[in-house]
Amino acid sequence: MMKRIILGLFFALFAGIGAKAQCGAVNDAIKPGEELTYELKFNWKFIWINAGWAKMTVDTTTYGGKRCLKTDLESYTNKRLDLFFRMRDTLTCITSEDLVPLYFRKGAAEGNRYSVDDVRFSYRNGKCIVDQYRVVNQGKKRTNYQEAAVCVYDMLSILLQARSYDASEYNPGDKILFSMATGTDIEKQTLIYRGKDIYKAENNSKYRCLVFSLVEYVKGQEKEVITFYVTDDKNHLPVRLDMYLNFGSAKAFLTGLKGYRHPLESLVK
Repeated sequence: MMKRIILGLFFALFAGIGAKAQCGAVNDAIKPGEELTYELKFNWKFIWINAGWAKMTVDTTTYGGKRCLKTDLESYTNKRLDLFFRMRDTLTCITSEDLVPLYFRKGAAEGNRYSVDDVRFSYRNGKCIVDQYRVVNQGKKRTNYQEAAVCVYDMLSILLQARSYDASEYNPGDKILFSMATGTDIEKQTLIYRGKDIYKAENNSKYRCLVFSLVEYVKGQEKEVITFYVTDDKNHLPVRLDMYLNFGSAKAFLTGLKGYRHPLESLVK
């Protein structure tokens, strides 16, 4: 569930300057102190249910002796939904100030299942080295060590990267390909730029947005996983996420924001 919340609402570290330049991005969208809050809604048999909340914060930290960015995403269901499905997820990622992935951790309590994914990124000889493991219900640790010739991201760092993209030269239908660490493997992912749209928030505010879709391919057929709307300004704030689940659909709506870097020029007055 959290995988989909993220993707549509960092060497041992710091060795290899060349790799750092390749996997980083010019960060002109995000600054420490940013805080975004979301309301989650689930669709069940044509009924939309207020399901819970999520909060994403960005701050500074020290990692490997260097000043870095630390991003946290917390999400939880409300007490009413806890009776049917309880979710308490906490994601943390650490990136360099130019958004190179360094570390990622996901602790997910979903129903009766509790899992921890731990991913450490390092860079050597032009390769991205990904050392990751997963533990489920305090059972056996499942480890995976891979060296990739391409940059590899995690659920949060790819969101930070996407916010740094300059979409001015994109055309609807353009595809962005990237690799993502899942805790047990590295998977190929596809992001498609859908174009621009006006999004009306529940408080009646309107935003000019860029629309992207994360898709997967099942038997050669494109399947929408998540569609997300980011403000068409220098902040590129995620204001709405549409998630397509096995048991229905869910949405995340931006309800509060502070500490953003640039004026909200996407706000339609």
